[in-house]
Amino acid sequence: MHNFALIGAAGYIAPRHMQAIKATGNNLVAAYDPNDSVGIIDSHFPDADFFTEFERFDRHIDKRRRANNGQAVQYVSICSPNYLHDAHMRFALRSNADAICEKPLVLNPWNIDGLQEIERDTGRKVNTILQLRVHPAIMALREKVLAGPKDRKYEVDLTYVTARGKWYLRSWKGDASKSGGIATNIGVHFFDMLHYIFGALQQNFVHLSTDTKAAGYLEYEHARVRWFLSVDLEDVPRAAREAGQRTYRSITVDGEEIEFSGGFTDLHNRSYEEILAGRGFGLEENRTAITTVAAIRGATPAALTGDYHPFLKQ
Repeated sequence: MHNFALIGAAGYIAPRHMQAIKATGNNLVAAYDPNDSVGIIDSHFPDADFFTEFERFDRHIDKRRRANNGQAVQYVSICSPNYLHDAHMRFALRSNADAICEKPLVLNPWNIDGLQEIERDTGRKVNTILQLRVHPAIMALREKVLAGPKDRKYEVDLTYVTARGKWYLRSWKGDASKSGGIATNIGVHFFDMLHYIFGALQQNFVHLSTDTKAAGYLEYEHARVRWFLSVDLEDVPRAAREAGQRTYRSITVDGEEIEFSGGFTDLHNRSYEEILAGRGFGLEENRTAITTVAAIRGATPAALTGDYHPFLKQ
């Protein structure tokens, strides 16, 4: 049994980490969040210490490490706002613990270089949650592409709409300097998936970039991809919207829908199992996706010519 600490306990994704820590037979001993709406902890680890001030959390983790009585924290799970991931991973490594960090790992690729230096200095490791890489449907598609012709390029359309209320733009998620913008905040794991399946990135064009939606064209070794991401309810197709749906997810490869909407609930558990077995995804595995979203963030949208997502015609 390993001792875990959790940063960002009041966040949306934190309960999945608590569940994964419990499902893998480990113990959450300490949690931190400046927001105290963390009653969910009682459903998983009611005896965990909780802090709303980082300084006191830091002191507690350090005291556990120095006590040398088996109470030290071995893993720090990080579910804080995107722009704080870098600092919190550094804290974990310097506390003689491995980090398990939610997506996006960091906002810019050069942050990866700094973290690699701290890994070398401390001997500890950053593990990342790239949950789509362990999804059975995605793994099967990757095997199919790897076994196929080396010169083949698939035609891919990626569409993801996940409607958010007015609160979204008022929160840190609506501040691109903190979230990285739409492509980073809701799309980075899809861009990682595309790289994982279809190989090295060769071209990156942006056709649309606003606070609530983004779209563009990506070319990989084995795919040409038109992509569209949005948090605007109006972008959910009308039939789905009238049926009460607020989310729409579609990935087609050569016109064939890839069904991977099921099986999401256990992906964090699977990710934790792989990490604890020493097979977690590290810093370098994130570089292509982080470079992709950083380029999207800084791009000037191009004219709608050539390959662009069909939703942009609406």
